[in-house]
Amino acid sequence: MIIKPIATNVITGFLGVGKTTLIKRLLADKPVNEKWAVLVNEFGEVGIDAALLGGSGEGVEIREVAGGCMCCAAGVPMQVAINQLIAKAKPDRLLIEPTGLGHPREVLKVLSEPHYQNVIKLKSTLCLVDARKVTDARYREHDIFNQQLEVADIILATKADLYTQDSLSDLKDYLQQKNLQGPNFNKASSLLTVSMAAVLPRELMTLLNEPAVIPAAKPSKPASLLTPKTSVFELDYNADVLEFDERGMVSKSNVGEGAYSCGWVFDPSYEFNFDELLVWVKSLEVLRFKAVVITDEGIAGINLVDGEMTITELDDVMDSRLELISLSQINAKVIEAKLLSLSSRLSC
Repeated sequence: MIIKPIATNVITGFLGVGKTTLIKRLLADKPVNEKWAVLVNEFGEVGIDAALLGGSGEGVEIREVAGGCMCCAAGVPMQVAINQLIAKAKPDRLLIEPTGLGHPREVLKVLSEPHYQNVIKLKSTLCLVDARKVTDARYREHDIFNQQLEVADIILATKADLYTQDSLSDLKDYLQQKNLQGPNFNKASSLLTVSMAAVLPRELMTLLNEPAVIPAAKPSKPASLLTPKTSVFELDYNADVLEFDERGMVSKSNVGEGAYSCGWVFDPSYEFNFDELLVWVKSLEVLRFKAVVITDEGIAGINLVDGEMTITELDDVMDSRLELISLSQINAKVIEAKLLSLSSRLSC
């Protein structure tokens, strides 16, 4: 029996640019006769993106590697997760979403290893970018932000409905400066734009089926310096078992690439005050806040990036999960006390 290699796309982009939203939309449009698998990597430790993708429908298998860059430690966490996901799902297509603070070049290197040649067929790498960020030194001077653009075969400028007149031209100028876009440059990437509320560009799926162009490797830091982190662990979203403390909570933290994360999981007996939670979230000065929470007004997915907040209504979750990512250290005790004040524990 001849086994057809699995079409595989790496979907990268900095924190909060909309990778999970895009993947959910791709899954909604997948051919009905195909089975797709998704491997999600999060910088934080509590695993929220898989919960957001959990209701993506029939013919979809999701697995998560949380707690840092899954390509580190010689790519072992990623290879284990990929092997288990392929064995379980036997997918027609595999979508891999590295953390926004991960090393996509290392991810592609692992996927290009000889033992995957007959298993995986690398297709176009997609980088999502908010064009407004290229004028922000925190992004423009960040190695990971630039590496994501450098490895991309397709660059998708998201949140286009929020751009000023100059946003897209700023991005195009930056890509030309980096020799990343246009016929006269070393690596010509297709540049598309999309509002996350609009339909996806029709040519996106066609471009995603093109073979990937693997960029030449650059000298890397010693493995011990790649991503300092507390741990890397796998989560099968459909079989995620957590050990709650006597309060019905789990807390985890992580540090790496100049960023800090703190996350909490609350068992399903907790109910958050929706209005008070939103007021508090809006007051945060962090790089990223995201959550899936059980509230007194239903189940909500909350995302805050650079002061912009979006809210999504969800059908079902197994627990409440909240996480902050910041470029400065986080006072976890203060945040935890605030979260407890915003919630009540219902009697069983």
